Amino acid sequence: MNDSPGWATPGSPSDGQGSDSGRPPAQPAGDDKWSATQPPPGQWSSPTPGPAPGPTPPAGQQPVGWGPYGPGQQPQTPYGGPYGHPGGWGGPPPAAKPGVIPLRPLGLGEILDGAVATLRGHWRTVLSITLVVAALAQLAILLVQRLTLDTVILDDPQNATPEQLAESMGDSLVLYGFQYYTELLGMLLVTALLAPVVSNAILGRRSTLSATLATVRPLAPRVLALTALLFLGALAAGLLPVLPGILTGNIALTVLGPPVGLVLLAWFYVTFALAPPALVLERGSAVAAMKRSAKLVKGAWWRVFGISLLTWLIRGITAAVIVLPFAAVAALVSPGGFGSILDGSAARDWTFLIITAIGGIVGATVTMPMQTGVTTLLYVDQRIRREALDLELARAADRSGPDGTVTGG
Repeated sequence: MNDSPGWATPGSPSDGQGSDSGRPPAQPAGDDKWSATQPPPGQWSSPTPGPAPGPTPPAGQQPVGWGPYGPGQQPQTPYGGPYGHPGGWGGPPPAAKPGVIPLRPLGLGEILDGAVATLRGHWRTVLSITLVVAALAQLAILLVQRLTLDTVILDDPQNATPEQLAESMGDSLVLYGFQYYTELLGMLLVTALLAPVVSNAILGRRSTLSATLATVRPLAPRVLALTALLFLGALAAGLLPVLPGILTGNIALTVLGPPVGLVLLAWFYVTFALAPPALVLERGSAVAAMKRSAKLVKGAWWRVFGISLLTWLIRGITAAVIVLPFAAVAALVSPGGFGSILDGSAARDWTFLIITAIGGIVGATVTMPMQTGVTTLLYVDQRIRREALDLELARAADRSGPDGTVTGG
């Protein structure tokens, strides 16, 4: 492993040759051949032989001069605990935790806690990046809203002509589709940009905005290429099932298209969700990062899907709570007051749209890092499970000083 936020080239286990545990097999007794992947010196060491057996002392009496142990003492394991007790031979040693997560396979709570801890500990860098991306995304959404809401919101829906209804439905699909894919595009960019921050947080290192941008800057063309590929793939997965019904006018195909598109979109998103952190941390090509994500997710699709969906729900609820006060203020200053929200006229007012857009920027800035942090930690977790990445991370953490700077190795 090098000392930069990017990690070593992935090994072969995730290519289908290793087990999901990711641990090298234990060596048989007396075998003097070590595994190719060894734990860091001083942290995971092989057990030392105990003292030679001797005569058993009477019950209740401690032996005098029993090997290296004094009266009343028990032999200690290399992990710092007595034999047969937690931390000794009775259980696995506690995992090292140099940063926001313990260096072992992670549970759901640890992934969520790690994402929040990253935001809390590196908030200047994280919020600076997400604020810019969220502002650009909300600006684009605001302009499309103003262009389409005049036809989306009908003054008299009950007496609207079929042409007006069709135009309203079409513009609604354009508006909500544009909003979804713009947020997805921003999420992909933020995930790639924040991957070095999360990797430093795992190792207990500090992150600055300038250092993060310097890490990502040489990869900018590949990040943009990956973002474009993922965006186009998600667009195709969501829209292609809808096109046959629209082009042929077949009602059955039109009704069946959106559910099929939603399923394909979910499959595509989960399968390639780990591609942005894979590209930045492994420094491969865009296509290699997509293949890497597919291999890491294989066999764990439902787990990645469940954690991502739960995080999305938490993020959505949190963002709604943040945006709600801004919407209330926007309703108060709009010409029609709260009644204008009910009849839809407030959505045509620039003041209302701008204030709610500001709320959207604040909500996205605060909540987007949680989703992107979970994605990067899922990538790390899959590599820990399949490639014993925790051993490499422990070695890298050992080379860092107390202030997070690399001390050598």
